Amino acid sequence: MNFDLSEDQLAIRDVVRDLCAREFAPHAAAWDQEGEVPHSAVQTLAAQGFLGMAVPEEWGGVGYDASTISLVIEEIAFVSASLAIMIAVHNSVGLLPVYRHATEDQKRKFLPRLVSREMSAFSLSEPGAGSDAGALQTTAVRDGDAYVLNGSKNWVTNGVQAGIYLVFARTDRNAGSRGITAFIVEAGTPGLVLGKPEDKMGLRGSDTIALSLEDLRIPAANRLGAEGEGFKVALSALDAGRIGVASQALGVMRAAQQEATRYAHQRSAFGGPLARIQAVQFKLAEMERRVQASRLLIQRAAWMRDSGRPFVREAAMAKLYATEAATWVTHQAIQVHGGYGYVKEYAVERYYRDARIMEIYEGSSEIQRLVISRSLLRDGVRCELG
Repeated sequence: MNFDLSEDQLAIRDVVRDLCAREFAPHAAAWDQEGEVPHSAVQTLAAQGFLGMAVPEEWGGVGYDASTISLVIEEIAFVSASLAIMIAVHNSVGLLPVYRHATEDQKRKFLPRLVSREMSAFSLSEPGAGSDAGALQTTAVRDGDAYVLNGSKNWVTNGVQAGIYLVFARTDRNAGSRGITAFIVEAGTPGLVLGKPEDKMGLRGSDTIALSLEDLRIPAANRLGAEGEGFKVALSALDAGRIGVASQALGVMRAAQQEATRYAHQRSAFGGPLARIQAVQFKLAEMERRVQASRLLIQRAAWMRDSGRPFVREAAMAKLYATEAATWVTHQAIQVHGGYGYVKEYAVERYYRDARIMEIYEGSSEIQRLVISRSLLRDGVRCELG
């Protein structure tokens, strides 16, 4: 395993870093305050190919590997976690399942739109089915050459901007998780009712809504995969998505660490800069440890995925550690700032709010510990370093 970035990766990183600093950084605080990332920001990223990162060039994408996608998400999150989650959700749990599981006809119909201009949304969670996704109650009933969907979804990221929704519904009430099927639902379909955006603590620029499916009729040709394979489709997407969430967390904690270090040099107390006080030095040292440990876990999970090896355990560990580290680092960044860290004039207040949710979505910390322990008990300890 080589920790050095390739020349291509360095070039991509520099392009993303420059683009984010120039186009997004001046607006990130306003997006948070106004509760909206404008579609123009998404289109700016689309123009650079970042809506089709996981899709090969033959289907209009740019064909990045997991390590490079992780790098892009981290750089966007360093400036705006709201924009980062929108792009990460689209690429991992929206676009990727379509590329992996769609028929050739479905790919020809949907992929050109998704890699160039339209966002996607992942609609699995329900008011009564979050971590226990197998308990979802939304139904899909076959009616000739169509399915009729009824039910409710919540926590749908990109719900307002999406052109395509991946909706998971129960086609067999008696088959548990094996009775769940995935469907592609296009925006504007009669019976697809969008709720108002949630008033969230953090990631306020990204739209998160509830959906109602009211006798929503879609062609049977919009089923993604076979009946009963929807849960498998969802879990495989979430495994990849967890590396993306860890990368978002890394970007946010890097930003918080940078602000805390800068402030420690600038702020004077007890006759000198805060950076001379050992208690502050220890906080900064611990930030660095958690940033670097997070990066190593993310790199390993991405490398294993790119190598075609099982990576579920590694993705869960990266997501668990990096998201909890981001909460700690952003918390301590506020502490270094003192009272100033608690006001919106300083970015660390936003970083903390953005980081906190990352321990919850796409599998909470508790679920990650279950994934890790079950893998460990089933497959044993892995001693190889790669």
